Amino acid sequence: MPSEKPIPKPNKPHDKAPLKCHKCGIKSHLADTCPKKTRINDIEIGKDDTKETNDVPVHENDTEPSEEEELPDELTIENINVSFEVTEVHTNLPQYSDECMNLIHVQDARMQKTKPAKGKGYTAGSSCMTNIVKKNREAKIHLDSGAFFTCVDKDYLDNIYTNWKDKLMQIESIKFSSASQNMHPLGIFEAEIIFPHPTGSIRLKVEFVVMNNCTSQHFILGNDYLNIYGIDINNHKDRYLTIGENKRQKFASPPEKREITVIRQVKNVNKEQFVSDQLI
Repeated sequence: MPSEKPIPKPNKPHDKAPLKCHKCGIKSHLADTCPKKTRINDIEIGKDDTKETNDVPVHENDTEPSEEEELPDELTIENINVSFEVTEVHTNLPQYSDECMNLIHVQDARMQKTKPAKGKGYTAGSSCMTNIVKKNREAKIHLDSGAFFTCVDKDYLDNIYTNWKDKLMQIESIKFSSASQNMHPLGIFEAEIIFPHPTGSIRLKVEFVVMNNCTSQHFILGNDYLNIYGIDINNHKDRYLTIGENKRQKFASPPEKREITVIRQVKNVNKEQFVSDQLI
């Protein structure tokens, strides 16, 4: 007998849930193919979205915020970021003190050197003295940011330039003074000084005010030419100076050997006893 083949049963259609977009609530598509999402992307890249708006039906009961409402929020966030960047740049600029300025974030400064013993802070001070070359001779110059003008004593100038009086320029009737006395200018002497460096020396053209009673055994480069040439004195662990925009070329300041004179208190001596001691 021939074997009976099973009769295939017709496939019943499966009951599928209706498609519904969880973004806009429309049942004709899913969220990943939502035209409203495409429209937002078009707005971000600057495309014309008139066609997409015509294809998408408008529902009054749609509770989702429109793109026009979302864009101002994005712009506001961008404005906040820009303002923060401008403020951050502003704080890196030099700041001026003001009477109405509030003192915030006060921090203790870190010492670059060992703190002297209590009551001996004045022993840590030193002057910025360095060596220069003038007329193929080595000389000393003091970089004094507290000095208003650049000057030199006539006696010290005689040791380097014997004929400096022949090149002396007249000076206006201006009153010069130091912390201890009035200074008497003789004129202005222009000279070239060289700061030696192994990688390349720097030459400066400077006008020195020649003083009759300066009594300094070195040249004094004051605040006038420190500003003209942009000379910065860095008081780090090892003091050095830079000239101009090249901050990598550092000119070292040799350590200064200073002797602090201690004034001892002497008792009053009788005049007759002093005379007798001298005669003996």
